Amino acid sequence: MTSMQQAPQLEFNSKAPFILVDGSSYLFRAFHAMPPLTNSKGHATGAIFGVVNMIGKLLEQYQPERIAVAFDAKGKNFRHELYEEYKAHRPPMPDELRIQIEPIHQIIKALGIPLLVIDGVEADDVMGTLAHQATEAKMDALLSTGDKDMAQLVNEHISLINTMNDTLMTPEKVVEKFHVKPEQIIDYLALMGDSADNIPGIPKCGPKTAAKWLEEYGTIENLVANADQIKGKIGESLRDNLDQLKLSQELTTIRINCELPIHLSDIKRESPDMQALAELFAEYDLRNWQNQIAKGELPFSKSTGRKAHSKTVVSEQNGKHHANQTIPQAATTSTYEIAPYETILDWNSFDEWLKKLSQSELFAIDTETTSLDTMTAKIVGISFAYEASDTIHAAYLPLTHDYEGAPEQLNFDQVLSKLKPILENDQHQKVGQNLKYDWHVFMNHGIELKGIAYDTMLESYCFNSVATRHNMDDLALKYLNHSTIHFEDIAGKGKNQLTFNQIPLEQAAPYAAEDADVTLRLHFALWPQLQQDEGPCKIFQEIEVPLLSVLAKTERNGVLIDKQMLADQSYEIGEKLVQLEQKAHLIAGETFNLNSSKQLQVVLFEKLNLPILKKTPKGQPSTAEPILAQLAEEGHELPTLILEYRSLAKLKSTYTDSLPKQINEQTGRVHTSYQQAVASTGRLSSTDPNLQNIPIRNAEGRRIRQAFIAPAGYKIMAADYSQIELRIMAHLSGDENLLKAFAEGKDIHQATAAEIFNMSLDEVTNEQRRSAKAVNFGLIYGMSAFGLAKQLNIPRNLAQEYINLYFSRYPGVQSYMETTQANAREKGYVETLMGRRLYLPDINAKNGQLRQYAERTAINAPMQGTAADIIKRAMIDMQKWLNTTALDIKMLMQVHDELVFEVAENDMNAVRPEIKRIMENALKLDVPLIVEIGEGNNWDEAH
Repeated sequence: MTSMQQAPQLEFNSKAPFILVDGSSYLFRAFHAMPPLTNSKGHATGAIFGVVNMIGKLLEQYQPERIAVAFDAKGKNFRHELYEEYKAHRPPMPDELRIQIEPIHQIIKALGIPLLVIDGVEADDVMGTLAHQATEAKMDALLSTGDKDMAQLVNEHISLINTMNDTLMTPEKVVEKFHVKPEQIIDYLALMGDSADNIPGIPKCGPKTAAKWLEEYGTIENLVANADQIKGKIGESLRDNLDQLKLSQELTTIRINCELPIHLSDIKRESPDMQALAELFAEYDLRNWQNQIAKGELPFSKSTGRKAHSKTVVSEQNGKHHANQTIPQAATTSTYEIAPYETILDWNSFDEWLKKLSQSELFAIDTETTSLDTMTAKIVGISFAYEASDTIHAAYLPLTHDYEGAPEQLNFDQVLSKLKPILENDQHQKVGQNLKYDWHVFMNHGIELKGIAYDTMLESYCFNSVATRHNMDDLALKYLNHSTIHFEDIAGKGKNQLTFNQIPLEQAAPYAAEDADVTLRLHFALWPQLQQDEGPCKIFQEIEVPLLSVLAKTERNGVLIDKQMLADQSYEIGEKLVQLEQKAHLIAGETFNLNSSKQLQVVLFEKLNLPILKKTPKGQPSTAEPILAQLAEEGHELPTLILEYRSLAKLKSTYTDSLPKQINEQTGRVHTSYQQAVASTGRLSSTDPNLQNIPIRNAEGRRIRQAFIAPAGYKIMAADYSQIELRIMAHLSGDENLLKAFAEGKDIHQATAAEIFNMSLDEVTNEQRRSAKAVNFGLIYGMSAFGLAKQLNIPRNLAQEYINLYFSRYPGVQSYMETTQANAREKGYVETLMGRRLYLPDINAKNGQLRQYAERTAINAPMQGTAADIIKRAMIDMQKWLNTTALDIKMLMQVHDELVFEVAENDMNAVRPEIKRIMENALKLDVPLIVEIGEGNNWDEAH
C-alpha cells in the first residue's frame, strides 16, 4: 500500500491529461453508494451529489483543458443486434434515479464540460474510440470509471482511475488485479460471461479459471484448439459451450473505431456558466457549492475551499438541512500531499519527530497494543501524524515487536520517558480515533494522556449520530473515499491470528502509520463541518470531549463484586430452570428443548392448538417474546412459563455466570467500558459487562445488584434523577399545569390522575395513579391508544379517552408534540436543549410504519437526549469536584439517570449534599431537577 491516499498523480507526457468520464458507470454507483438525500422539494439528490462530486475531484486534482463525460443513450445499439438477449434481464431504472439524470446533465453542461450522449453507441464505445484517438495522437488519456470491462483499453498512454476509491489502473495494475494482461481482458471477460449484461460465458468458469487458461494458452483461439486437454467437469463445460465464445468476445469488446459526431480535437472545456450553476446548486440544495459561487469562488478550482488549521477542505453540505436531506456529508476531498510513511528505528529520527510534534499546533496519535482489554493492554508501538505546509507526515514507532528476525527497536522505557512530558502536557493538542482506549493504554504505563482536543469518532458522532458507524474504516470510506488496511489483512483470522507484536514491520508500519494519517485527515474533513452548526459543535466541545477522560477514570475505578454471592445465585437459578423445564414437559405431555423455536412451534401450535398470532417471514408460527407475552396475557400457561424460563436463563448467562469471569485479576473489580458513540440520542451504553440492562423490578435482578458491593469501611451511594424526562417535557412544552405540579413538588402521576379524572389528589386511587403513570410515560415515548389499551388492559376507546383527557388538561404538551413533529418534517432533525441533533431520515417517508416511528422518535429524542446531556454534564462537573476534594469518594458507574459512588463511611455526610448540589445544577430548567440519594453496603441497598 502506498502512502499517497489522495487521488493518484500520474506521470503524463502533457501537463494535464485528456480525461473521459464514464457517467453511466458512476451514475449507478453513486446512486447505490450515497444515502437517500433529497432537497427541500422532495427531489432525490443522492446521485446528483455523488456524480458531481466525483467529477469535481477530477477537476480539482487535474485542472484539465480537455474533459468530457459520456452517458449511455436510450434505446438499443449494435450489441442488441448481435444478441437479442443482451442486458435483457436488467431491472428497469428506479424512478428516483431516473429523475436525477437530467439535473446531472445540466450541471455538467453548466460546468463547461462536453456531454456525450450518442444514439446507438454505448458510453464505453464512445470512450474507447476517443481514447484510441488520443493514443494515436500520443496524448495521455485518463478514463474515470468503475467498469472492469474498460481495463482492455489500458496501455502506456491510457490509464483508468476510480475516484470512488482512489485507485489507479495501469498495465501493471491490470495484471496485478486480474492476473491477465490488458490485451487479454476481452477473452477473460468472454470466458466468464456477465450475468448483469446477460453475456453468455463458459458455465462454472470463474476469474481464477479464466486467468489460469489464458496464462497457459494465451488466447481463446489457442484454448479452443486445445479444449480436449482440459480435464474434469470444467473441461466438459468448455467443450459444450465453444460455439458461444465468439459471440461473447464480440459482446465484451469495446469498439475503438465508432463513427462519432465529435472528434478528440473538438473536445475542450469551456468557461463555466456561473449563473446556471448557482441556480442548479440552489435548486438541489447543494449548499456548499452554492455558497462558494455566492462568494465569487469557482467550485472545484484549486484555490477553492474552507480553511481549518490552514487546510483546504471541499464539502457538499454545510449543516443547514431541508426536509428529508437528513444525512449531511462531510468533506470528501482534501488537497493534502501525503509524505511517505516513516518507521522510527533510531534515536536521531525519534528526536527529530519529537521536535516536530512539539512544534505542531496539533498532532494525531494512536497506539498498537497486545490486547483490546483496556486494563491489560500493553504498548507494542505508537504512531503519529502532523501537518506542515499542506503535507501530512506520518510515522510508526515500533517498540516491542518480537517476531523472529525483528529489527532492533528503541529502548521502551527511554522512549516513554521522553514522550511523557509532551503526552501529559495540556498545551500540546492531540487528536485520535477513540482516544479513550489510548488513554487507558498510556495509563497502564504510568502516563496520563492530556491535551485531548479532538476525537474523530466523537466528531462524526456529533456531526450526525445516525449517518454511519463511527469506526475508522467506515469513516475513512465515507468521508475520505479511502479504503484502509484492515487488521485481518496483516494479522490473519481466527485462532491463527497474530498479535500485533508478532507482525513484521513491513506490514505493521504502514498499517499503524495509516491510522494516524487517516485520523488527522478525518479531523480536517469533519471539524470545519461541525463548526458550522453551533449546537452539535457545543455538544462536542463542552460535553463529549471533556467526558472522554471522565469516563476513562470511572471505568478505571471499577466496582467490587461479591463472586460467591453470584455463584450461589447462579446455582439457584440453575435449579429453578430445571424445575421450569420439568413443568413445561408436564404441560406439553412430552420432552422438548425449550430453547428450540422449531420444537416450541410444534408443541404450542400443533399439539396444544394455541392461536397463531403472527408468522415468521418463512411462514412459520412466531414464538418471539411479544407473541408469547400476548399468549400469556390470554391465560395460556406454557407461554407464561417459557417467558419466565427465558428471562432467568438470560440473567444466568449474561450476569451470574459471566460477571465473575470479568473480574480483573489485578484490581479484583469489574471494569465496564462506556460507549459514547453508539446510541443516537446521546445516551451512554456499556459493554463487557453491560450494566445498563440489569433488571431492577424483579427479585433476581435486585439480587444481582446486591453482588455489587462496597469494600470494608465504605458504602455504595446511588444518586438518581427523579422523573427527569417528564420534567424536561414540562420545560419544553411550557404547559402551565405541568409546570405548576412540579413546582409545587406534587407526585406527578397522582397529579396527572387528578387532572384526568377531575378529582382531588386525596381521591386518586392506586389504579388511577397507575393509569396516569402509563399515560405520562407512554405519551413521551409516542404510545398510541392501541398501545396504552394493551398496557392497561382496557378497551381502546377508553385508552383514547384517557389520552384526550390528558391533552385537555395539558394542552401545552399536545401543542409541543405537534410543533416538534412539524419542525422535524421541515428540518429533518430534532435537537436537545443543549443543541445535540438527531437526524430523522424517515420523517417524510412514504412508508407509514417508518414515518410513524420517526414521528415518535421526534417527540422522545429531545427529552431522552436532553436527559443524557444533563447527566453527562453532571459527570463532568462531578469529576472537577473530585479532582479537588480531599473527601474519599470514587465515581463507579453511570446507569441511565443514575450515578453510583463508593464513599468512605466517615465522609458520607459531607459527600451527600455535594453530589446533590452538582447534579441538580447541571442544567437550569423551568422546573427543579430533583436528585434522590440512597446508600448501603451494596448497590441494591443504595436504592
